[in-house]
Amino acid sequence: MKFLFLVFCFLVLNFSNAQDKSQAKSYTEEEFLKKVNDEVKIKVDLIKNKNISELTKEILDRENQLRIRELELQKKTDALKVSEDDLSKRYLEFQEKQKSFIACIDKNNEEVSNRISQLVDMVSNMKPQKAAEVLSVQDQEVAVQIIQAIDSKKASKIFNFMDKEISAKLQKQYLEMKKQ
Repeated sequence: MKFLFLVFCFLVLNFSNAQDKSQAKSYTEEEFLKKVNDEVKIKVDLIKNKNISELTKEILDRENQLRIRELELQKKTDALKVSEDDLSKRYLEFQEKQKSFIACIDKNNEEVSNRISQLVDMVSNMKPQKAAEVLSVQDQEVAVQIIQAIDSKKASKIFNFMDKEISAKLQKQYLEMKKQ
């Protein structure tokens, strides 16, 4: 940019000098262009010689800045890689915990299902009055699941032998479960 400015200034000065000199001297167009080119070459050579050390210094400074940036980027890349590895490790640990948790839930659900089927067999073989006493003290959800699994005629007899409040609550839950 400086170079272009200097060349432009030089051309303007030469042009104005040429006009002054044209009054004293007259040049042909070829002579004028040759003289301008020669003067530009002389000025460019002077600028080159003066600024080579400055340009070299600037290039070295920029190379150092680039090296520093490369090192910083490498550090960031390494840190990112470590974080990524740590995240992968944590994700795998989470998946293992999730699998064991799901397995535990499945096992628990299976055990509950087995207990309910045993209770269904037990209640099915009881007399309705005795079954009503057993189901009245059971957890409501378990009692409803048992009642749902047994014969509907047997369930209605069991409801008749239960306390009215307990029977009403269980029937309400039973109907809600049937809707789902």
